[in-house]
Amino acid sequence: MSQIYLLHLETSTKVCSVALSLNGELIALKETNEDDFSHGEKLTLFVEEVMQKGHLSFPDLAGISIASGPGSYTGLRIGTSTAKGFCYALNIPLLTIDALESLAQLARKKYPESNLCPMIDARRMEVYAAIYSSQMTILKPISADILEEDSYAEFENLVCFGDGMPKTKELWANRAITFDEEILCSATGQVERVYAKYLQQDFEDVAYFEPFYLKDFIGAVKKNPL
Repeated sequence: MSQIYLLHLETSTKVCSVALSLNGELIALKETNEDDFSHGEKLTLFVEEVMQKGHLSFPDLAGISIASGPGSYTGLRIGTSTAKGFCYALNIPLLTIDALESLAQLARKKYPESNLCPMIDARRMEVYAAIYSSQMTILKPISADILEEDSYAEFENLVCFGDGMPKTKELWANRAITFDEEILCSATGQVERVYAKYLQQDFEDVAYFEPFYLKDFIGAVKKNPL
């Protein structure tokens, strides 16, 4: 059996995460969750560290994967440009997985009987969210949703997780919902699904691929000086 080494990058939230896999199995991981969004400083350093842990050189890689969004505009741009740079330099394919699907992959083994609702914070009471069955069937496609008291009621029993989840705990306190604060975005959520996509040769066009932002980027408005 050939050895398929894949490098996985996750930058769609505050988590900066890099994983290395062999034939669909995790072999190295480096990640951090900090408020300063230091992906630009840390991502390539994390890549070098996991490559060293795996005792690999870059030509050993068969492909690079990234979480394609939705999420932080800046984080997604950094992840995409880094992945594209490696793919161009090494002449290897680019693979992607939705950030919410990757997040749900982390939860499905822990909650094998529940519907899964991964959430990424989109400011105020809005989240990027999708809902999957325990078998990863899409019950509600990815969308940007303003949360209300009865949102997603038709999908209970429901497990909510991700960095958008905390804003729901008080709002939905009396509903049939499990809140898991431990499951956050991680490159480990890409490993199995991306390996399957690699075997299917389900690759992105490196030149034309763009992240899935879902909403337009709105920069901070500078105040006029007095």
